[in-house]
Amino acid sequence: MLRLSVLDQAIAVSGRAQGDSIRNAVTLARHCERLGYARFWVSEHHNHPTIVGTAPEVLLAAIAVKTERIRIGSAGIMLPHYSPFKVAEQFRVLEALAPGRVDLGVGRAPGSDGRTAFALNPDANERPAHFVSDVRDLLCWVSGTPLVERHPFAAVKAYPQGETVPEVWILGSSDYGAQVAALFGLPFCFAHFFSDGAGAEAAVAIYKEHYRPSARHPEPHPALCVWALAAPTEAEAQHHFTPRARWRLLRDRGIFPPIDTPEAAAAFPYSEAEKARMESMRRAAFVGTPRQVGERLRALAAAFGVGELVVVTWTHDESVRRRSYALIAEEFGLCDGPSRPERTGA
Repeated sequence: MLRLSVLDQAIAVSGRAQGDSIRNAVTLARHCERLGYARFWVSEHHNHPTIVGTAPEVLLAAIAVKTERIRIGSAGIMLPHYSPFKVAEQFRVLEALAPGRVDLGVGRAPGSDGRTAFALNPDANERPAHFVSDVRDLLCWVSGTPLVERHPFAAVKAYPQGETVPEVWILGSSDYGAQVAALFGLPFCFAHFFSDGAGAEAAVAIYKEHYRPSARHPEPHPALCVWALAAPTEAEAQHHFTPRARWRLLRDRGIFPPIDTPEAAAAFPYSEAEKARMESMRRAAFVGTPRQVGERLRALAAAFGVGELVVVTWTHDESVRRRSYALIAEEFGLCDGPSRPERTGA
């Protein structure tokens, strides 16, 4: 059975305080837990006017105490910004708040521009080269196992200790992350939505081919993170997709505004080239009725041989986003009877 999870990116939208985007993530996590999704992840970006979630480790603490069953985690922590030891401590604390439910997704990308990366860590230019050894050390500190022989920090332990440990994932949008995940025997999630899947086939194939079984993960566990939006009709779904399509046009020009209303996005005077680009995006997007979206998601998972998809959705209207997750959950049979929430609310 195909497993479905959720990624929230704390998107800024026009006419709404950015703090609401952070608080809405907590509400959405509770909503998706009731719907039956397997995981709820939050992302890390910096100095980004559209994506305002800058501290997933803080947001996850709030989500941890407001949920009971759903796995929660980062997608991801951009490890070159930080000390692996400090990240291990943070996620050991999260594990204490939500035992057996914490995912620690890590990536090598900066999640920002070069100047912002330097502001986060003056050694930012050097740290990506240490990613493999940083992951190695992080795994030891997270799990409480000894560091490599003669490690200068061999006597240092990450607290609090406990009976359960976070599950570490490697995230990426290239085959580099796939190779690291395969090396350590870790689950791997490819960011399909970054570039409509470019490079995904090669990355997943490399991951599977070179996977080295680990005690916790004897078999490879590849996943794809996909942008999707469902509505009762295809026309309504495309209506709410319009701001996302317009945002991508602006992104390609280096402009990162809050997400606008569908009406404002549709009223913009597009050039013929922009209209053609938007139509191309509409054809490629996982947008439509629950059945249409479901069929495309199942086909994607089958084509890549993955057992899990992580769904990310942007809409100007938060109730439309929650309804989309409810419709997709219903299409895949995730909802469990009496606990099924209303489609239009939390």
